[in-house]
Amino acid sequence: MLDSTCIFCKIIQGSVPSVVVKENEYVTVIKNIDPKAPIHYLIIPKKHLVDIASLTEADQQFGWQILKIARDISTEQNLSGFNLVSNNGAVAGQSVFHLHFHFISGKNLYSGGFTL
Repeated sequence: MLDSTCIFCKIIQGSVPSVVVKENEYVTVIKNIDPKAPIHYLIIPKKHLVDIASLTEADQQFGWQILKIARDISTEQNLSGFNLVSNNGAVAGQSVFHLHFHFISGKNLYSGGFTL
């Protein structure tokens, strides 16, 4: 279920230190060590999944738990808004090949001209 060579799997196992913000049986949320905003967390499933494209129906609980914990953090921290971003594949900027979502708040990511 975990990959012994993956940095996020090592964080989940506790062999690499991190600041845990919140967790449940499916996901761990840690502070990003190189934050791009005042609040920048990583939401990491506790199963080694490479990216969104590798999810199967058997993994659907991980998808729901990622969204649920993002909602819960937003509510608990009384945030007025947040971005939830996942880079999928090297060409999309993914550098750690363990599915994860960036939870970003406190900065408007679109103020520099980026639009969707």
